[in-house]
Amino acid sequence: MTPMTRLARASIVALMALVVAWHGFLAPPAQSSPWAMAAFFGAPLLPALVLVLLGHRKAGFWGALAALLYFSHGVMVAWSSPGTRMLGLLEALVSTVLVVSASWDGMRARLAKRAAPPTV
Repeated sequence: MTPMTRLARASIVALMALVVAWHGFLAPPAQSSPWAMAAFFGAPLLPALVLVLLGHRKAGFWGALAALLYFSHGVMVAWSSPGTRMLGLLEALVSTVLVVSASWDGMRARLAKRAAPPTV
């Protein structure tokens, strides 16, 4: 397992922990159950977390796919809600780390293939 794969897996776990902590007790919603909201916001990342626990090689891909939603949510919250701006920025940062780390090995292999001299 490459270091970037380990970073992607750690980012999946960190993002899930952030989402549950955020909606569960750091900034719980006023009009609904905090744990229901934590479960709702954690649901898109759950398949990737299960794949991490099983040691599946596609965990990073599914985590990065879900992270696109979390990135958008984090930017929206950081832009519109001053009270939870830091949580939104942290969510966007962890999502970015997840997407980049999950894509790193494939991007590096693709760029190496392009940079290789043509074989005759």
